[in-house]
Amino acid sequence: ILLFDGVCLLCSTFVHFLLDHNADQRIHFCALQSTHVGWAAPLIRHGLPLDVSTVVLIDECGAHVRSSAALRTLRHCGAPYCFLYALAALPRPLRDFGYRMVAASRYRLFGKDDGSACRRMTKAMRARFLST
Repeated sequence: ILLFDGVCLLCSTFVHFLLDHNADQRIHFCALQSTHVGWAAPLIRHGLPLDVSTVVLIDECGAHVRSSAALRTLRHCGAPYCFLYALAALPRPLRDFGYRMVAASRYRLFGKDDGSACRRMTKAMRARFLST
């Protein structure tokens, strides 16, 4: 499960990228702003705060945040994107510094979703979201 900021256009673009490039369709999605009752349970189970403001990946190895979440998610994409996981070899503080720099200005650089544009989704795509 990938928890993401549903208001952030950069985050939404990443989710749409994953919809197009995650061939095995193992990744499911939920916006942090969702009213879906089950989205908080994985955070609690893995000891993460409920007011998390970053991307979170919950997988078979636990909960991952920031750059670790993004890179582990890319592992499930086809080539050449899966090779970006090699960046996980960099020290996490260095990776997370870069992640935080982008995250701090994501609304200014990429904008917020005002609901005016929406991707037309198939039933299979919609099924991958914990809520719509």
